Amino acid sequence: MPDKHRQTALLVLCAGSLMVILDGSVVAVALPAIQRDLGFTAAGAAWVVNAYLVAFGGLLLLAGRLGDLLGRRRVFLAGVVLFTVASLACVLAADPLALVAARFAQGAGGALSTAVSLGMIVRLFPEPAERARAIAVFSFTGAAGASLGLLVGGLLTGLVGWRAIFAVNLPIGALILAAAVRRIAPERGIGLRAGLDLPGAALATAGLMAAVLAIVGTAEHGWTSARTLGAAALAALLLAGFAARQRAAGTPLLPARVLRAPGLVAANAVQFLMVAAYFGFQFLLAFRLQLVGGLDPAATGFAFLPTPLVIAAVSLGLAGRLIARFGARHVLHTGLVLAVAGFLLLARLPVDAGYPTDVLPAMLVFGVAGGLTLPAVTTLAMAGADPADAGLASGLANTTQQVGGALGLAALATLAAGRTAGLRATGTDEVSALAAGYRSAFVVAALLVTAALLVGLATPGRRSARSSGRKLALGRR
Repeated sequence: MPDKHRQTALLVLCAGSLMVILDGSVVAVALPAIQRDLGFTAAGAAWVVNAYLVAFGGLLLLAGRLGDLLGRRRVFLAGVVLFTVASLACVLAADPLALVAARFAQGAGGALSTAVSLGMIVRLFPEPAERARAIAVFSFTGAAGASLGLLVGGLLTGLVGWRAIFAVNLPIGALILAAAVRRIAPERGIGLRAGLDLPGAALATAGLMAAVLAIVGTAEHGWTSARTLGAAALAALLLAGFAARQRAAGTPLLPARVLRAPGLVAANAVQFLMVAAYFGFQFLLAFRLQLVGGLDPAATGFAFLPTPLVIAAVSLGLAGRLIARFGARHVLHTGLVLAVAGFLLLARLPVDAGYPTDVLPAMLVFGVAGGLTLPAVTTLAMAGADPADAGLASGLANTTQQVGGALGLAALATLAAGRTAGLRATGTDEVSALAAGYRSAFVVAALLVTAALLVGLATPGRRSARSSGRKLALGRR
């Protein structure tokens, strides 16, 4: 395929990822308006977010395998169509049930399109150095989209109304669909005759959905509630059944050869811990800026702009070259060290923290850390997969990211709330108690990233040489 066409295909895949990721965060700012307009209860409004997360996180592994069997382009197109149609259903929703159902369908469409994207990039860019640059671009869209979602959601809701955050997906989805048909070459999957383990797929999907359901419900019900423990026990039972099924199935959904690749397993473990902390940075700092710093939602969105701008500068202009020259492992370790430093900066924020002097330095450090770590860990997660399993590896990487993010956010938010409540009970004023609660959460986030760094350092890797110099090793890491 000509290089121009490959670059266009990459942009289409990035646009699809950006649309899905933006939709995961823009809703947060619009929730109060949605609740007032449609008559949601306080608890019910959370399902506008949770329905999306449950479908998205639960279906990623199955969607990745379907890409290997049916062809990744076909699954990507199906995901974009479903996501766009579901967005229209969100616009037209007249009651809470209709909106929650449409959000579930959006999550399913997002899972289909996202799960196969990395596998398609691996096929489009087989040469290690150009693949590293392509993954850096793709990773940037994910990291920047999560930060920009807060700003976009606030602006659209304030200027047009909450339905605009879903309506904007209609022309974008149509353009992505048209461009994908023209610019992404068809590919043949290995075929359903290669085997789709339907019982295993059902167990894995149900187990992941139950796990995400348990995690996202902790904010409302608590970690030790009967609902949370019941959902967690159901998830454990289903996933244990899935593991047993994989040992017995002739064509398992998650072949043992995939999990025997130590680099792939370690990269997913690092990503799980890393993203668990990163989600806390985005959401907890957003709350801290509003509840302690007194910023409104739009100002909070603008306050986050330095982070995606720095991520863009690092991931688009530097990370790919660094990975190609020094290897993804070294770039990942450097970024993780910077992320620890960023969380420690946040952990020392005083109650009267100033944005330029106290908050902005941490924003800039996180921009550099995100620009280095996200493409590096994605490169490592895809490097150990056989080409026939690229869709599955892509789905697995996205699953660990989504489940890690949901678990990390729930844990850190609960920790912050518990610390705040404890201080309030001793007579500390509300603002000081909130600030202390967020500081405690940021310390734990630093520990999560430290654990990710230790896993990365403990995983052996090797470098390979090429006649023209050093390059990224795609072998065992």
